[in-house]
Amino acid sequence: MIRQAMLASSLALLAPLPAGAGQAPYAAGAPDIPVSARDRVYAAEQFSNTVSVIDPSSNSLLGVIRLGDPQPANLSPLYRGQVLVHGLGFSPDRTTLAVVSIASNAVSFIDTATNRVKHTTYVGRSPHEAFFTPDGREVWVSVRGEDYIAVLDGATYRETARIPVPNGPGMTIFSPDGRYAYVCSSFTPQTVVLDVATRAVAGRVEQASPFCPNIAAAPDGDQVWLTLKDVGKAMVFRATPPFDVLRVLDTGPITNHVNFARTAQGQFAYLTIGGLNQVKVFRTDSFEEVAAIPVGALPHGLWPSGDGTRVYVGTENGDAVTAIDTPTNKVVATIPNGQAAQALVYVPEAVPGAGAGRDGLQPLGTAASAVHLTLGAPGAEAATTVSLFDQGITQVLQAAVTGLEPGKPYALALASKPDGSGGLEPLAGFMANPAGAQIVNAVGPIRQIVDPATAPSDDRRYLVIVRIEGGKPGRAVQLQRSERP
Repeated sequence: MIRQAMLASSLALLAPLPAGAGQAPYAAGAPDIPVSARDRVYAAEQFSNTVSVIDPSSNSLLGVIRLGDPQPANLSPLYRGQVLVHGLGFSPDRTTLAVVSIASNAVSFIDTATNRVKHTTYVGRSPHEAFFTPDGREVWVSVRGEDYIAVLDGATYRETARIPVPNGPGMTIFSPDGRYAYVCSSFTPQTVVLDVATRAVAGRVEQASPFCPNIAAAPDGDQVWLTLKDVGKAMVFRATPPFDVLRVLDTGPITNHVNFARTAQGQFAYLTIGGLNQVKVFRTDSFEEVAAIPVGALPHGLWPSGDGTRVYVGTENGDAVTAIDTPTNKVVATIPNGQAAQALVYVPEAVPGAGAGRDGLQPLGTAASAVHLTLGAPGAEAATTVSLFDQGITQVLQAAVTGLEPGKPYALALASKPDGSGGLEPLAGFMANPAGAQIVNAVGPIRQIVDPATAPSDDRRYLVIVRIEGGKPGRAVQLQRSERP
């Protein structure tokens, strides 16, 4: 009898979901919203300081909301725009977008119908993400550079309270019923669960590492998934007391964001794996990996459509947003966007009608300008993707490095010879994380400025990764290959 009961329970877990299952961040019982021209996909882009606006019905870029200027304009003491546009959230009624800019400590609230900034709230050091409570009355901002959640009024957007949490809160997400807030940390190996009504700690979950950039609550209200970027893992814990850990998954280097899609085949977790340039898909009942989808260089944020038929993904080093068809887990569209996409959200019925919601949008301009390279060990496949984002007189270089020895020091450098020998000009030193990976950035006039009065030079420089040995640059372990298309 016990065995029969267990079998029946297992079959129930694996049974297909009914049509009309709700999508994140709403509860499973919410109605599906079919893809239409009223929907919008938004991607926050931290080097162009823009938010790309995409119509998913045609998978076309409508334009960008420009919240700030690229370098060097944003270095002026009189600069008033935003810097490092990064995090995204939206109101339950889908009329307001919340955009977090890390370096300017700002949350910009944008009217989705007009693309106009309604209000900007400045909070503490280096906020990361901001999400509305399910009732829309408050906005909780994870102030990652400090040790609290800034609570903003959902109507006036003014700060009303601060909730102490472990140092470095990376993100807050709410249970679909609004009872709990789940706060993971980027500096402390602990996620805390808060009772939203009382703001008291209801539970704690020990993280397998200190660096959690992203957390998501499943629409069925049973599970919470979080990613651990430094060790290449994802953790799953029970969404209700006792908040016990259900599974720790080895997902891959630079595991970034996680979200869910509910389809006729079940509920699935989608995770961006930056070091593999893939989105991995897992069942949430059996934790079985069912797909690994190539999507482009360094996938970061992702979100499902209102009916779960698609998942949209921002590729940080790929200058594009890709659309995945969930019934087949195949990429069906690639859409250009701004520089270094971070968070991404899909907002169903964000605008009042087809053809609306285009006011205030601007073309990509220089935000579309980038050069792409790959690096790899001699004789091996490329392991590192590199983007050089044009900022005018300077460029931002970003490398998604993988394939290194964990915990060892390295440097990204320019070599005078393609084999890494000869003179070296170090650009940035870094330590490989426990997954043998790292995100490495450098800023400067990477392109040479030629003086017309000087004789032309054929000198070239090649991007390499070198091991640091005895405090000095040693042998090259990865060499520049070629420009990616």
